[in-house]
Amino acid sequence: MTPNQQQLTQHIITGLNLEDVTPADIDPNAPLFGEGLGLDSIDALELAVVVERIYGIRIPNMDVGKQAFASIAALDAFIASQPPSAPKP
Repeated sequence: MTPNQQQLTQHIITGLNLEDVTPADIDPNAPLFGEGLGLDSIDALELAVVVERIYGIRIPNMDVGKQAFASIAALDAFIASQPPSAPKP
């Protein structure tokens, strides 16, 4: 896991209040939803809020969200591909 992926994973763990989960427990290429990390549709909304709050990036629609939220690696790549913006305090 890259340092950016580890930081992103920690933001997700904290933002979604995932108890008893550490960044080391999460495979960056495993699915975030379903059989992977086991997130659900409510978590998807919360995850979108975390990404916008921490990285200043909005997920514009469900299709983009499905691709971006496929895994930690996919979300990290999505964030890196967006124009830089200042994170919100």
